[in-house]
Amino acid sequence: MTSSLLRGRPRRAKSHISVRVAHAVLGGAVGVVWLVLPGMTSGGDAPVAIKNPAPGASAAEAEAAAEADERSTVDLVLPLVAVGAAGAIAGYGYVRRVRRTRVRTTPGAVGSPPPPGSSPPLAALDEQACAALVEADNRIRAARTELGFAEALCAAEELETFRRAVLEAETELAAAFRMRQRYDDGVPAEEAARGHALAGIVGRCAEAGRRLDSVAGEFGRLRGLEQGLGEALGIAEGRFRELAGRAGASEAILAGLQGRYAPTATAAVTGSVEQAKDRLLFATVRLNQTRQSADSGRPERAARQLRAAEGAIAQAAVFVEGVERLAAALRSAEQTVPAALTGAEAELARARRQAEPSARQRPAPGPATPPPAGSRPDPSMPLGAAGATPEGFQVRLLHVDAVLGSVRQELTGGQPRDPVGVLRRVVRATAPVASGRAGVLPAAALITARTATAAAADFVATHRGAVGATARTRLAEAERLLATGDPADRAPADVLALEARELAERDVRAHGNPYAGAAGAEETAGTGGAVLGGIVPAEDPEDGTPAGFAGPARPGAARSAQARPSPE
Repeated sequence: MTSSLLRGRPRRAKSHISVRVAHAVLGGAVGVVWLVLPGMTSGGDAPVAIKNPAPGASAAEAEAAAEADERSTVDLVLPLVAVGAAGAIAGYGYVRRVRRTRVRTTPGAVGSPPPPGSSPPLAALDEQACAALVEADNRIRAARTELGFAEALCAAEELETFRRAVLEAETELAAAFRMRQRYDDGVPAEEAARGHALAGIVGRCAEAGRRLDSVAGEFGRLRGLEQGLGEALGIAEGRFRELAGRAGASEAILAGLQGRYAPTATAAVTGSVEQAKDRLLFATVRLNQTRQSADSGRPERAARQLRAAEGAIAQAAVFVEGVERLAAALRSAEQTVPAALTGAEAELARARRQAEPSARQRPAPGPATPPPAGSRPDPSMPLGAAGATPEGFQVRLLHVDAVLGSVRQELTGGQPRDPVGVLRRVVRATAPVASGRAGVLPAAALITARTATAAAADFVATHRGAVGATARTRLAEAERLLATGDPADRAPADVLALEARELAERDVRAHGNPYAGAAGAEETAGTGGAVLGGIVPAEDPEDGTPAGFAGPARPGAARSAQARPSPE
């Protein structure tokens, strides 16, 4: 039902047009009257020839002739002026009407600006939601790092409040990522509802930040780094020395993996040892600077440098643990491949037995006889197989047979292989025909999903300075599906994790070097990797600190604090 406001607008528009037309007609009529008026007032006298006045004519006669000429000129000019004025008035009215139409705020207007207080456009709100997701995710990750170092110095009951705050923030962020995933999937479809969904994402991220804000001051007092480093510096140096030894061992582990397996098997951790050493180099410099600042009586600067060192040490641990975890995953996958292949062949044989009776019982359609509408494989088959036509199902069985034959040939060939990749091929090929009753195939799907998700999570954690919201959203959805424990969610989690890793790598390539130091500026060794990892902000890598309980880093505030003289 149309509102009275909308019903009234067309009538007002028509009335404005009528007024303009009436003005134009009236002006034209006035001009015609002015043109005709001299002829109407001249009478029916015969025209008189104009002669030059005689030399002896009087002055009065000459003056009368001049006045007559002047009246004739005015009679001709005034109508033209009237017609021009009427045209100008009509043109002005038309131009004014067009301008009002272009700038009005009624529906259907072209180029109309949003009214004050209205919601931002969908594209701007989408960009705001992505930025909020990245900022909240970075802050929670940094808060986990701070909490991990605090656990080595504080009792468990002292940190319970902060653990709960981080958990609540993670819950809010997980809900925001879930909303974003649904948004990317096209849910909801209406534009207004999509705007509300984006606003909800921003609100969830803001709430996650408020949960950390509520305990930030108390956490800072608990650690007390600004009042003195205490044992915190010793804890960081101890973890640094431990990781330095593990990095050397990881290098030997990775070399052994690369000699045993195909290049695709170790692609996820290629370069991890070098990046771990780069983070440890950055941590070395910052730990030395921490001691120097503490000895010179600058505790605030020492606290910032220690937090940066802790962030670098934590990321070095991610790199090292990634290599160790992949080695265990490859060994587990290698042991599972034979059993998974046997289970897949059993599923294939069962599917063939169920499909053959349907093929024998189905009558062959004649030239004019359509195939039976309800012909399909046995109802006990999984959804992917039952939804296909019998002919399509046979083609699918042939495809599964070809994949399993290729895997069997690779196993007997003696060439370096990718055990996780082999399991992924077996699981994906048999998924449409598998009944889910064979326990080995769900176990194989769990190995592939866990390996892919862990690799994506490590990459995002160590490159968060460049990874955008989309890759983080896919990773969060993969982790959510993997945590359900449902075997049906493992294959989708694997797909999403691989997509997350690919998107994250694309973001890093597009971002390039996130830190371009000024010419001649002093740069700490490893600063580029620290900025890429989100440990320090690119705007102020030397004095900035990572986000955490205290919120995002504020380089300007850090410089101001550094410029203030320290108390004696």
